[in-house]
Amino acid sequence: MRTKHTIFSNRRRGFTMIELIVGSAVMLVAIVGALAIYARSNKVSVEQQMVTEVQNDTRAAMFFISRDLRMAGAGLPEEFAGWFLEGWDNEDPGGGAEVMPDRIRLMGNIEDPLNLPIRNYQGSSVVLDIEDYSFEQYPYPDDFYRNKFVIIFPNPDSGCRAAEIRVITQVTHSTGGNNERFNFSPGLAPGIDPPGGLSGTCASPNDYDGGQISFADVKEYWLDVTGNAAGLTAGVNGYIGGGVGGILYMTHNGVHFPLARNIENFQIEYDGDMDNDLLLDGWAPWQPTWTVAETARISQVRVWILGRTPRAFTSVSGRVPGGIHVYRRPAISNSPAAAADDRHRRHLLESMANVRNMSLNLYNLGQR
Repeated sequence: MRTKHTIFSNRRRGFTMIELIVGSAVMLVAIVGALAIYARSNKVSVEQQMVTEVQNDTRAAMFFISRDLRMAGAGLPEEFAGWFLEGWDNEDPGGGAEVMPDRIRLMGNIEDPLNLPIRNYQGSSVVLDIEDYSFEQYPYPDDFYRNKFVIIFPNPDSGCRAAEIRVITQVTHSTGGNNERFNFSPGLAPGIDPPGGLSGTCASPNDYDGGQISFADVKEYWLDVTGNAAGLTAGVNGYIGGGVGGILYMTHNGVHFPLARNIENFQIEYDGDMDNDLLLDGWAPWQPTWTVAETARISQVRVWILGRTPRAFTSVSGRVPGGIHVYRRPAISNSPAAAADDRHRRHLLESMANVRNMSLNLYNLGQR
């Protein structure tokens, strides 16, 4: 018997092997293409996130250092202007590092205002008397002063140019506002070194009569290139260490605060009327031969902070684009450029700060 072919029998035939292979190949190509597009998009997204992180790090660091540079010397006697800041040019971090960053140390009555005249102080003693009703000029309660760092300046007319940094244990005073005094821990504050070697004690106790006591903010900005800074211990006083480099620190009164990571270079230049001819001399790196008088004439500081992504870009193929400042470390100030591209993206910030208008009375005390 011959079987008649009907529409129902044709439907039961299904796909041939060739049709399945072709269909699977087409589907596989589509899936691989979609995965490739996703992988590249994800790679670009991750790399752009790294760039954004580097930009945020450099901007945050620049904000703090610019603010503090403007406040260098704020509230301190003008006669000590030569000790308000100190720089180091191209420090060698050791360990075969290619980049040698700059460092700057500055001092000022930056965070909390305090400017009180000294009535009697014997030098390195544990008690300092101030003028009656001095504490009443500020709204601080007695507990606020405890464990604060202060800097004690001698009378500028005495000729002594040494200042003491002490730690307050307590303040005492009578209810009526007289017999007001500071009490200190014995000895100078450990680990706190003002710029320019100002720390010391005057030979005569009379040098301090008519001097000034202020809260001390000694700040130092420096870049840890290797993560193994000499003289520091990982995990002590805020220092990260342990080989984690590329971190810009602010050391405030002996405590290390990591401001930003992914920082490759940190350079500083200075401008002022060093030769006292009423004309600015032009930008220059820190010169160790500058005298105290020349340092006192610095009026502007220029800062560069160079950020670099922690990993090289893999989404860049072929030749690196012509903007080598993006994929190669650029020359900054007297710090040389890299010899070759490394495919790390970079973000360079530059800022200038005018330093300390010493004729400005920040605290409205009727002085200067």
